[in-house]
Amino acid sequence: MSVSRIVSSSSLASLLLCACTPAPPAHPDDICSVFHEKRGWYHAALRQEKKWNVPFSVPMAIMYQESGFHSNLHTKRTYLLWFIPWGYVTTAYGYPQAKTDIWQDYQKATDTSASRENFSDSLDFINWYVTNTKKQARVPVTDGMRQYLAYHEGWGGYRKRSYASKGWLMTAARKVGARANVYAAQYSSCESDLKDKGFWSWLF
Repeated sequence: MSVSRIVSSSSLASLLLCACTPAPPAHPDDICSVFHEKRGWYHAALRQEKKWNVPFSVPMAIMYQESGFHSNLHTKRTYLLWFIPWGYVTTAYGYPQAKTDIWQDYQKATDTSASRENFSDSLDFINWYVTNTKKQARVPVTDGMRQYLAYHEGWGGYRKRSYASKGWLMTAARKVGARANVYAAQYSSCESDLKDKGFWSWLF
């Protein structure tokens, strides 16, 4: 096989891989823009808000903080002998940056084969986690800041206040709380505009 043929095949494979990986929303700080761009996300968020009785602004803010809405995000790589790629620092992956063990707990609890690369599955996971945080740590589902601390540190870590000595984490948690409030306010201004108004709204 010629070198040019190999290069062309490699380029094609890269293009196909990129095409299969959904791009994050263009304006993630604006929930109205996010939902206008990604109508499937809008419908998933409303369905799950009704299912879990959790305002979508909180899990969406958590997801934004964790992955920036990137579907296939890994944590930092580790290396063998300083240059050979050798896995990742943790097993956190995908939209929710959920570690493999807690993701498997979620799959077992909900009897699902959900994927961390699927937006709806990932949002459902975060809603499941938020709901359990309310049950286990009595954190209101509307409290984005404290919910994020429990999400990041785990339920045991949250009860032990492991976050108290982590200034960077407290800063991130405050950002999540503020963003959840901003998302809620933004949505109130575009809620009626986002509502489906007939068959053609699915096409445009």
